[in-house]
Amino acid sequence: MSILFDEIVFGPLHSRRYGHSLGINLLPLDNKVCNYNCIYCECGWTDLKKQKIRLTPFDQVKDAVEQRFAELNRCQTPVDHITFAGNGEPTMHPDFARVVDLVHTARSNYLPDAQTVVLSNGTLLSRPDVYEALTRVDKPTLKLDTVNEHYYRLINQPYHAKSIETYIKQLMQFGKHLFIQTMFLRGKVHAELIDNTQGKEVAAWLETLVQIQPQAVVIYSLDRETPLSGLGKISTSRLAEISGLVNAKGISCTYY
Repeated sequence: MSILFDEIVFGPLHSRRYGHSLGINLLPLDNKVCNYNCIYCECGWTDLKKQKIRLTPFDQVKDAVEQRFAELNRCQTPVDHITFAGNGEPTMHPDFARVVDLVHTARSNYLPDAQTVVLSNGTLLSRPDVYEALTRVDKPTLKLDTVNEHYYRLINQPYHAKSIETYIKQLMQFGKHLFIQTMFLRGKVHAELIDNTQGKEVAAWLETLVQIQPQAVVIYSLDRETPLSGLGKISTSRLAEISGLVNAKGISCTYY
């Protein structure tokens, strides 16, 4: 069963990473819109051809943000992070940069102690407005599940031809103002066994992290039902081992 959010502003929900996390969903409230088709996505499969994509108008987002932020302020509800997530890839919204600025203004007015987070696959970093908006976010958190081109196509199944090498070069533009998140898993895709926790896969990923030099890395494994059946969760002990390898390189890493 897929998990979809039916509000523009939802929560705050308890998050292992972000405490009291207030969600911002810029995608449709009844279906997923993403330019990836990850085999593990809790929102289910992506089908951009299924129907005409109708994204929430900016003014509607503005009203929802203002009303909800003001309500949380009145109720003194704790909010640790304001997280752009929701039903797909948030940077696909044509007004993404405007919404980031809108949220920062509302944050200053109503929730000054909260930090902003964007969970993104980074596919639109070539757009100057998207890249610059992400640099203004407190914690731009971008996906890097593998540095192997073949695994990239199998795990993330992107709807574009951009190579993983090109994407890595774009990540390096951020300098230290970048957070990386990686999903570790194993299973079978198109009758092919995959496992991005193997020694050579982890070694290549680790070498790439050293090149990128993010501020921090978060690694995790499966926690919910996946659209592709038969995927396996990685043990906590293996995640701890991988996390230790990252920390040994001087890069902060946590695992969940």
